Amino acid sequence: MLHKLMAPRDTGEGVHALDRINHMIMGRLTRGISPAGLSLAYYDWLVHLAMYPGKQIDLMQDATEKYLRLISYAGNCASENSIEPCITPEPGDNRFRAPEWQQWPFNLIQQNFLLVQDWWSRATSEVRGIEPHHQDVVHFVGRQLLDVLSPSNYLPTNPEVLRRTFEENGENLLRGWRNFIDDVYRRVHGQPPAGVEDWQVGENMALTPGKVIYRNRLIELIQYEPTTKNVYAEPVLFVPAWIMKYYILDLVPGKSLVEYLRDQGHTVFMISWKTLGRQTATWAWSITVSSVFWPPWML
Repeated sequence: MLHKLMAPRDTGEGVHALDRINHMIMGRLTRGISPAGLSLAYYDWLVHLAMYPGKQIDLMQDATEKYLRLISYAGNCASENSIEPCITPEPGDNRFRAPEWQQWPFNLIQQNFLLVQDWWSRATSEVRGIEPHHQDVVHFVGRQLLDVLSPSNYLPTNPEVLRRTFEENGENLLRGWRNFIDDVYRRVHGQPPAGVEDWQVGENMALTPGKVIYRNRLIELIQYEPTTKNVYAEPVLFVPAWIMKYYILDLVPGKSLVEYLRDQGHTVFMISWKTLGRQTATWAWSITVSSVFWPPWML
């Protein structure tokens, strides 16, 4: 009996399969973000922020200054027709460029949001002692959450959508609801998003001429010849992420990195991952790399 109690526990494929299922579920719930990694990053940020009272005072002063600027801006809006904003969007941020955003009360809403966004950007950067990667994670996630809360994303605080709603008597909202139901239906039934059928590889995308020089059960290796007389000796090899298709780097003429490199004299090799099915569910990266991935002549 003691021998049976002391017997080694089963750590075989069944246990590992359970772990993979759990990781798959967690990945879908968190959109691929590691809860442990994110928690460590925020803990690192909070601890180091708490250790530097100078940084805290600087952030409090900045928050007070921004609040007073917003109050002054609101007062000027009530007395003047045209005034300078207290903050402008970052380069490339076109969410508030429409004239409707300069009218009351939407001008106050967008200015308040931009001030809060700027403050959080300062709070999650230049914190001494924090691991640089953790600081990047905290800054990135914070910015993503703020983008979710942007007033441009919600009907009551978006004057452009409100104007369109009044012009179309709500038909735009009905179309949006139909699109939402269609997206849910496609996701539940495993169908691709709407409009994917309008883009076909080799017809209106991925048009750069190339040839498959190697294939196995996991990949195809595509070679693109340079178009110039002088050719670089070293080729360029692209290994896209598993979730990416190779044509992300070869969309259409004029918007193709592969096309650009060929025209600069580079020989380009591109790995195209094959679509995996249920039969590959037990594959591991180590097995893939050692026995499937690299062609013998590339080792």
